[in-house]
Amino acid sequence: MGVKGILQRAVQVNPKLLFMDDAAVYNGKTVDLRDKMTEVVAGLRECSNFQGVVSIPRFQEPRDVSAVPQASTWASFISAAKDTPRPEFVRIPFHEPMLICYSSGTTGMPKAIVHSVGGILLNSFKEGRLHEGTGPDSVTLQYTTTGWIMYLASIGALFMGGHAILYDGSPFQPDASVLVRLVGGLGVTKLGISPRWMFELSKAGIRPRELADLSRLQIVTSTGMVLSDQLFEWFYDQGFPSHVHLANISGGTDIAGCFGIMNPLEPVYVGGTQGPSLGIHVAVYDPAIPDGEPGREVEHGTPGELVAAKAFPNMPCFFWGDADKSGAPHPGVAVAAPGTKYHAAYFARFPHVWAHGDFCVVHPVTGSLTLLGRADGVLNPSGVRFGSAEIYGVMERRFADRVQDSLCVGQRRARDADESVMLFVLMRPGHGFDQKLVNDIKRAIAADLSKRHVPKYVFETPEIPTTVNLKKVELPVKQIVSGHIIKPSGTLANPESLKFYYQFAEVEKLVGPKEKL
Repeated sequence: MGVKGILQRAVQVNPKLLFMDDAAVYNGKTVDLRDKMTEVVAGLRECSNFQGVVSIPRFQEPRDVSAVPQASTWASFISAAKDTPRPEFVRIPFHEPMLICYSSGTTGMPKAIVHSVGGILLNSFKEGRLHEGTGPDSVTLQYTTTGWIMYLASIGALFMGGHAILYDGSPFQPDASVLVRLVGGLGVTKLGISPRWMFELSKAGIRPRELADLSRLQIVTSTGMVLSDQLFEWFYDQGFPSHVHLANISGGTDIAGCFGIMNPLEPVYVGGTQGPSLGIHVAVYDPAIPDGEPGREVEHGTPGELVAAKAFPNMPCFFWGDADKSGAPHPGVAVAAPGTKYHAAYFARFPHVWAHGDFCVVHPVTGSLTLLGRADGVLNPSGVRFGSAEIYGVMERRFADRVQDSLCVGQRRARDADESVMLFVLMRPGHGFDQKLVNDIKRAIAADLSKRHVPKYVFETPEIPTTVNLKKVELPVKQIVSGHIIKPSGTLANPESLKFYYQFAEVEKLVGPKEKL
């Protein structure tokens, strides 16, 4: 994460101390972080509580931080506490604040979401023990960054007395099989990974079950983006042993948990998550209902907006600084009262119902919950609503040999009477983009989905914006092509990539006559 991304988060909470590594390793390269540390300290000087940064050695030998203002070493920080009495255990209420998790901030300032002690612990035990079967013999390896909610999942095994392996570096260095070898060598029982990782392994012809002893591996969880049907099939046909439970999960930083999750008692079907998380009243509401009006549940098989129709324990306490400048809710003001950021984020859509912002569908036979994309990023040309994941499925199924990745967004400018769908494709090295490919893509989407799903425009792109967690980012691109100028989030791994998309706000200047199918 860049300096801007760190400061967007840290300044909000007026911290006393910042803990920061003195170096990082990625893609086989060691990066000295002392200059970044200096910049972050300078940015935190406006915080009234800030006392300094504690430098944590990435390697055995600490780096010299004497030139970094307000910096102290980890060793000196620890030694100062040697004569301090051990803290006493104090019984506190269930809903006392425990930690802050930040939203991704892909379209604005990241939200500082405060979670409760009881909510985090109860939900962690529910998901870990009941859904996943985690216990003292479990060994978890979750590939994640510390800035993502899955970092909490990576250490969640400790709550149940299990073991957590923390991996620092690229999942593709020195080669794409590095995590597979770790799983086999360390006896990992639960691997947490992304669809992007599985996609890269499948394209490289890597079969994990042939590379390592995966006999102890029980669960592979996948989250961060939609897991395509093709990867479900690759997982069991070529990738992993049949005894491994593929657990496609979906939730959010907002709830520090899952809405859709695995179920050890029922079969795994291709597509979606197995079903809803225990104790949460998950429902799908009619997306056509205007904001602020009571919602209506749709039948299974009909796409709509994901909601939690009743309260659940791991709802956040509040947003830091939402109601007043102290960081806590103003006395006498409900944390989700109208006018608060909390209310606007989750309760303004449907009264007294948590609207999560995802577009999804429940399978009428299997009960699986399939995520189709963000509700605010839903494609809606001529009143036909569908998710970008449906387009990505066709691209992966039909064009993975030529197209490395794709990004599908809707364009609706102030002057537009209807929304137009734009598909941007990133070509694989050695493959060219031409009109024949455009026509092939449109025909494939028409055949696999319908003619009403066919993008109006298909363009080549040199780069697709992603977060530091490798999640591709649709909403900023949607806003840009719809004529807005946005401020890139600090969570983007490649913020410069957004500049390419501004030209498409005047798309008519870039295209010729429309091709017919």
